[in-house]
Amino acid sequence: MPPPPKNLDELARSLLANGPVKTLPAAPKRVRVRLGGTYVADTTRAVYVWEHAYYPTYYVPRESFAEGVLSDPDSPASSSAGDGYRLAILSAGGASTDRVIVFRAGVLKDLVRVEFSAVDAWFEEDARIDIHPKDPFKRVDVVFSSRPVRILVRGTEVARAPSCFQLYETGLPVRFYLPVTSVRLDLLRESATVTACPYKGEANYYDVLLGGAEKGMSRG
Repeated sequence: MPPPPKNLDELARSLLANGPVKTLPAAPKRVRVRLGGTYVADTTRAVYVWEHAYYPTYYVPRESFAEGVLSDPDSPASSSAGDGYRLAILSAGGASTDRVIVFRAGVLKDLVRVEFSAVDAWFEEDARIDIHPKDPFKRVDVVFSSRPVRILVRGTEVARAPSCFQLYETGLPVRFYLPVTSVRLDLLRESATVTACPYKGEANYYDVLLGGAEKGMSRG
């Protein structure tokens, strides 16, 4: 998945000039943003915005922010680099972030983009969400299968199981989850790689060691 953009000015100008890939109202779902231990935004009118084709993020109406937490986009403390947007600062409870765009024109007018990782937490109703919102056009299904699975790496059997769980995610290849007892741990070395997903949570990875060569495997 693509990393968050480093240059907010470039992102804002691109969205104003070309528009997002697509948008979708998230209503009536309640979305809240927490910073510095305080809920700084609370709305049932959040909008899914696809800045790229991979997954959406939430944009929140400016009027949904608590009084005084969002710097005035017209103030000297805020960027004046763009006519259709302003960069702003979100502050509460002794914490603050400048990873904020307030849109003043175009299809995103009066919406605020707060970088997902720049605040303490996001909530859908009372459930915390991590990494990014789940894509409403994608689903993840995990089903049990009694079909046997055998995994070979460069001709060497690394794992064998009489059954497994199969994970189906829209647009991605099927993933197979096997009991750890079915894997040859003597061929594995835990790596430092860790990834996170809003659907599946955090995953650790192993390297498969075969004759000095390495191949990656994941552990969900």
